[in-house]
Amino acid sequence: MTFTIRAVEPTDVMARLRTVAAGLALAAAWAPATQAQGSLFTAVPVEEQNFILVSAPIGSGERSQLNIYEQRTNKRPCFASSGSAPAVVDPLLSTFDFTGICNRYIDGNGYSLRIGADDLGTRYRLTVVKTGSDIELLAAPTRDRSQPTILVARAGGYGSGFIKLNFEPGWMLRRRAYGKKTLGHIYVYRDVQAMEVEVPETSEPDDTAADAVESAGE
Repeated sequence: MTFTIRAVEPTDVMARLRTVAAGLALAAAWAPATQAQGSLFTAVPVEEQNFILVSAPIGSGERSQLNIYEQRTNKRPCFASSGSAPAVVDPLLSTFDFTGICNRYIDGNGYSLRIGADDLGTRYRLTVVKTGSDIELLAAPTRDRSQPTILVARAGGYGSGFIKLNFEPGWMLRRRAYGKKTLGHIYVYRDVQAMEVEVPETSEPDDTAADAVESAGE
């Protein structure tokens, strides 16, 4: 297993995450118990052009959560996007009965994190964090905060409303399958050969950053 070190420009508490070679910490995250869970399912490719990752506002819009929209048929468009860095998303599926036309995955029941053969849905949470200059999708540990927080996607700029998130290199979507049967669950997925891992710069902002992630995921 190799790890890529990439510089991250600091902005605020959550953005002050720097990339490090965290081989031992990451290896600990993929414990045998997690591998056993992952072995129950496989991850099969999807047609990614039919999907979009969205930072969707919660309530007044101060916080956001990950939504994933899927275009199943061409009967009606399920979403549209415009602009760039960040791109604004129009969730068209919210304006009609999209049964059989679109899928919408809005929480951990519909999507989860998977790295290689390891299904990490019970140990990592996908959470959207606004840094002040960008909107980031982070995979944050839910049980052991000493494990690394992983940068998965970002908007490329700051915006309000429904904002498109773009995967960092190596990340993709896969569908959960059991044997030969595909299931209605989407993996945010990547292989383990090269992992870009982000951890807090110092122990002091670590607690603050973890609290911010905790708050963002509520």
